[in-house]
Amino acid sequence: MVFDFLRRGGEPAPRTAVPETKASATGPVVAFHGAGRAAWSPRDTVSLTRTGFQGNPVGFRVVKLIAEAAAALPLVVQDCERRYEAHPVLELIRRPNPAQGRAELFEAAYAQLLLSGNAYLEAVAGTGGAPVELHVLRSDRMSLVPGADGWPVAYDYTVGSRRHRFDMTGAAAPICHIRAFHPQDDHYGFSPLQAAATAIDVHNAASRWSKALLDNAARPSGAIVYRGVDGAGTLSADQYDRLVTEMEANHQGARNAGRPMLLEGGLDWKPMGFSPSDMEFHRTKEAAAREIAIAFGVPPMLMGIPGDATYANYQEANRAFFRLTVLPLAAKVTAAVGHWLSTLTGEAVEIRPDLDQVPALAAERDQQWARVGAADFLTVAEKRLLLGLPRLADDA
Repeated sequence: MVFDFLRRGGEPAPRTAVPETKASATGPVVAFHGAGRAAWSPRDTVSLTRTGFQGNPVGFRVVKLIAEAAAALPLVVQDCERRYEAHPVLELIRRPNPAQGRAELFEAAYAQLLLSGNAYLEAVAGTGGAPVELHVLRSDRMSLVPGADGWPVAYDYTVGSRRHRFDMTGAAAPICHIRAFHPQDDHYGFSPLQAAATAIDVHNAASRWSKALLDNAARPSGAIVYRGVDGAGTLSADQYDRLVTEMEANHQGARNAGRPMLLEGGLDWKPMGFSPSDMEFHRTKEAAAREIAIAFGVPPMLMGIPGDATYANYQEANRAFFRLTVLPLAAKVTAAVGHWLSTLTGEAVEIRPDLDQVPALAAERDQQWARVGAADFLTVAEKRLLLGLPRLADDA
């Protein structure tokens, strides 16, 4: 396991020769374009995560909302014959490692996918070769090593000066790489955080603006005009420094809000600029927050953002959130994990969300069950297929 390797301080395994296999005709072109480098976006993952997730409340909430909702979906393991109540794969995802349960593991995977466009899962093999533990690895530490045919032959996990290489040329791949669609990259995914980066910058700038207004008693900037004796308009250096010090000490900050300003002879206050309400700065911040939510596929109504009347009510917005955002993401990740675990265990099974146990879709599923059940022209096998259930053993 990569964490044991990092604790032991071992050396990376030597890279073995890659046998030539059949591949796409465009593979050599892809390999030539991206070989030997990590194709990061100009907005790197670490900086985007710091500003868009750790430093922005809207970005933090939309990622948590999607990841937690998708991780909480009940999962079933089935094949073409039946749905399993007990299965090694089901037990593995129920307790993937000693430190995490199913929800914690998938929440981390979904969050990595949303923040970086990539999610990496590591399988730790037991004595018999079957996986006994699953771990989510940090996307910012992973780099793909393409082979001569363009497909990954290894993944490098780097922490500081230490590096561990996962060989992908064997029959059992230790890494499952799930990536979002990227129109201009063959190896890495495109995250919603990158699409919302401009809106995040605007929202953060608006927050800093509001903080600056509070630090200055929420007043617009102004000018102190000095008219001295005989028309003199210039303060001495000592007078200027004293005036600036008194302004900072007695008239800036929230605790000094509303304190009257006492000006000595020859000084006059001239307000300048517009008030925050005149600038409608809060609307700019709300528009940026709405763009962030839309980039991630979260209805602004669920985020408490005013001014959005797309959905008739909160229930419709919640149903649309699950149907258009959570379920497609969960189906993508669980399908990839199910196929990957099938190659490791040698048994073809499918992992999928159990839609009948999702409260937000209860009314919708009830209607579907009623429609399918009332369709007399369908066989039992066809009805079960429409409802996502495995066929019965005695079906023709």
